[in-house]
Amino acid sequence: MPILTQDPQQTPGGALKRLSLLKAAVLFIATVCLCLCGLLYLQLEQSRRHALDVAQVASSNLARAMAQQAEDTFMKADLVLTSLVDWIQVDGYGAAQKPRLQKTFARRAQALDQLHGIFLFDKQGQWVVTSFDDLTRGPGVSDREYFTFHQQNASTLAHIGPALRSRENGEWIIPVSKRVNDKNGNFQGVVLAGIKMAYFDQFFKSFSIDDNGSMFLALTDGTLLARRPFVESQIGTSLAKGEIFHKLLPNAPAGNAMISSVIDGVVRLYGYRQLDAYPLVVSAASSRDSILKDWYDTAFQSCVIVALVVLGVGLFGWVFVRQVRVGVRVEADLRKAKEALKLIATHDSLTGLANRRLFEQALDIEFGRGARQSSSLSLIMLDIDYFKRYNDAYGHVAGDHCLAEVARAVKGCCHRKADLAVRYGGEEFAVLLPDTDIHGALVIAEQIRRSVMDKNINHNGSPTGYVTVSLGCYAFVPTGRDSIELFIERADAALYQAKHSGRNRSAVLSLEGGVEALMRSDR
Repeated sequence: MPILTQDPQQTPGGALKRLSLLKAAVLFIATVCLCLCGLLYLQLEQSRRHALDVAQVASSNLARAMAQQAEDTFMKADLVLTSLVDWIQVDGYGAAQKPRLQKTFARRAQALDQLHGIFLFDKQGQWVVTSFDDLTRGPGVSDREYFTFHQQNASTLAHIGPALRSRENGEWIIPVSKRVNDKNGNFQGVVLAGIKMAYFDQFFKSFSIDDNGSMFLALTDGTLLARRPFVESQIGTSLAKGEIFHKLLPNAPAGNAMISSVIDGVVRLYGYRQLDAYPLVVSAASSRDSILKDWYDTAFQSCVIVALVVLGVGLFGWVFVRQVRVGVRVEADLRKAKEALKLIATHDSLTGLANRRLFEQALDIEFGRGARQSSSLSLIMLDIDYFKRYNDAYGHVAGDHCLAEVARAVKGCCHRKADLAVRYGGEEFAVLLPDTDIHGALVIAEQIRRSVMDKNINHNGSPTGYVTVSLGCYAFVPTGRDSIELFIERADAALYQAKHSGRNRSAVLSLEGGVEALMRSDR
């Protein structure tokens, strides 16, 4: 338990005066170095954020340009298909109309650079008219996604399907199709405009992005239609589990995010945008390493400069500290010697417990505290049973070892910082328990008794065959006019009752109506 004593040499403000020069020097040098590092961090963080902000603006503008171009591309194809569907639904596509339809298809396909070709299929999915001179007679397109979609949906809106290879010449195309109905609204076929994948590839290449950057066009369900860099095996893969489709698009149709690509794992700053008129999403991204390349170079140079400055300050501080270290070491040695003397004066050298001097100081403090707070103060006195027989049988060296083991058991049961375990004299110990009533003291006493027994220290001179202790407990609420000697005597009286009643037990002494009552708790 800590004892507060007044240092006679302590003066107001003495704590500041005692601050060692060594610590002050180290604190100053550390503060200077930390300030330099802090300023460097703030400057680098500000420049990093600026680089990212500029990149965000650039990616947003790039995504906006891509969205506008994609919307224009698909809208032109949509308008062509709308005019053709209106014509076909009025005039039909019989043998008389086929030559005219073929020429019209060819002119419309030639007028738009993005178109691979225009195709008309009947309700069985067979080729009827194409923009090519030679009509391919293949197996038909009834298995294609776009054909199945129109067959099952009465919508007259344009449908954009997953990218596929044209059966005309094997070229990758993005199909834009519309349903053809008869006069009663029944399904009669499909008109398809194939947009060249190469058209988007050339469009993507017109923008300047880094080698690890990327651009893509995808359906809103995450199906990849076109991408830069172009990797054929990636076309048609799903990006639905990516952060853009899974988290960002449901909350905002456009934005920016620094995320890792689900395709190649590269961390990029993405600008994304969902088209208003069509179920499409475009995105442009620059790799994080490319965005921060110049920042990394600047950060490296700045760190080297600051490191040199810190090294210089550190070297100066090291020289200065060495000059004062001898004095500080002498001061520390003197302080350690003082602490050692204080410990010797207040603690028992054999057991490490407090001695009677520290016990008396603690009693003075706790009597005053208990009186001010009207709190109960308890004392446990304990004695090793048949200890003289133990010394006679095993010798004084073993006796000292026995005392040390009992002391460890006593100290181990003092769980609070305020509890004080004391070697009172010889084989007698005391435990001072502030703010503890008699019931709490008895609980601690029983813990100590059992702890000593659990050590199973052999003692042939004891009836139990092992070392045991007897304990006496006393508690009262100090009033400010109490006698310390009487307090100890009453706890000692309880100890005497415990020994007189057969030892290896705890006894409690209470004063009720001037009558002493004894309570024992056997194991």
